Amino acid sequence: MVITGVTTPGHVVAFMDLGTNSVRLLVVRINPNSTWTVLTQQKMMVRLGEGEFNQQHLQPEAMARTAEAIRQLGELAHSFGAEEIHAVATAATREAENQGEFLELVRTASGINLHVIAGKEEARLIYLGVSRSVNIGKKAALFIDIGGGSTEIAIGDSQQFSYLDSLKLGAIRLANTDRNGFAGKVTAKRYARLQDEVKNIAVRSLQQLSQLAPKLVYGSSGTIENLATIAARLAGNTRQTPALTMTLEQLRFVVTLLCSLPIAQRRMLPGLNPDRADIIIAGAAILQTLMEELGLDEIRVSDRGLRDGLLVDYLERGDETAEMARLSLRARSVRQLGRLCNYDEVHAEQVAKLAVSLFDSAKAAELHNLGTAEKELLGWAARLHDIGLFLNYANHHAHSYYFIRNAELLGFDQTEAAIMATSVLFHRKTLPRSKNPEFAILDEASQHTVRLLCIFLRVAETLDRSHANLVQDVHLTPINNNRLALEIIHEQPCPLELQGVRVHGPALEKTFERKVVFSDGEI
Repeated sequence: MVITGVTTPGHVVAFMDLGTNSVRLLVVRINPNSTWTVLTQQKMMVRLGEGEFNQQHLQPEAMARTAEAIRQLGELAHSFGAEEIHAVATAATREAENQGEFLELVRTASGINLHVIAGKEEARLIYLGVSRSVNIGKKAALFIDIGGGSTEIAIGDSQQFSYLDSLKLGAIRLANTDRNGFAGKVTAKRYARLQDEVKNIAVRSLQQLSQLAPKLVYGSSGTIENLATIAARLAGNTRQTPALTMTLEQLRFVVTLLCSLPIAQRRMLPGLNPDRADIIIAGAAILQTLMEELGLDEIRVSDRGLRDGLLVDYLERGDETAEMARLSLRARSVRQLGRLCNYDEVHAEQVAKLAVSLFDSAKAAELHNLGTAEKELLGWAARLHDIGLFLNYANHHAHSYYFIRNAELLGFDQTEAAIMATSVLFHRKTLPRSKNPEFAILDEASQHTVRLLCIFLRVAETLDRSHANLVQDVHLTPINNNRLALEIIHEQPCPLELQGVRVHGPALEKTFERKVVFSDGEI
């Protein structure tokens, strides 16, 4: 999560993940308030495992280009002020007989100590990276990551895994088993042989997973992202980001197309990284076989992985992040964004409390038909309504809208983020109208939700105008079929709040089509 212009001092840490196919870098600043800011993310394809798996020996050319890539990424990390570099190596390195020679070469070239991790530890870290970025709560999910040399599998909910495994199956490893390579078209018979090889290697894991595997499935890695992106392009989706889901039917269609093309044409296929053209069919065979054998109809795609898991593992070991770790994914995402923008946390919580109280009382009075999901979005929006002050006060509602729409809040889908952002946009000044482009792009149901949420939000915000928590509670109560009472409960005098809230009388009356009476419930 990056907010340009953040200058809060912090501890800069880099995480490096060396796989069979590529090396990835993540550099973050760990801020004093337990948030983190991404400074850069980089990836370099090195093909370390090229030609290795038949001989269990890393090739000199592959080792040399990998060591040089690590040196360059290490220098980049230091240029961002990284005080620590945590670097791990996976399948290609852990299986190499000349592992020691390679590790020393990297150490000499870059000064970086690569730590070789076991397959199950790799699976655990991938699980951490992906599970902490999706909103699954207590539901168990299956996580699949197809690398160049191995495939990692985990089962777990948002807090704890229950199963870990690492299969000696990877896109490069499996591609190397075919002596003819994949330069030309691939017949159905050859592809079936690939699937048989996958079944033979994964047989024991498939037996266990068939009893354990939940129907909620997430896939990560470049292989799965590429396959999903190809499927999206074929379906007419031209987004640059990976598709959110890919069905087994879509995957089969993609496989048929890939196998029908020689490598030169495969490289030009929209959505496919040309550097993966020679191994993508092998990677697809792994994924298709796992989905078919486990009865999985679709897979959700994540762009998170091992390096993100390294960050999560690092953060969760620190005492200062213990509180954040106990929060739900959505709560962590909202607090992370709010703190990056230096928001007034006490005020944000007060506005959320009052907004939800208005929502509940209006629901009890049958003034709206929204449910728990919309109430939750109101609470999160209320906590973020002022983050635009990070830039300036005059137009802070518009800045808040931009931040919420573009911060990639984990745990929220695009529609939910749009509802939150648009409700915040209209929490001051004008009410939403069809001519407002931010409002017009929403579907009808979302527009209805925003019209209500922004009213609750603007009233709640005004009732903490002094940022002093003077108002204890607020309710909307019907007097009769034509009149509503807005009852404001407080112990201490709050003239700013009582004066300011009356400005919203016309907006309340327009929304609920009733005359509004203000009731000062001093206690």
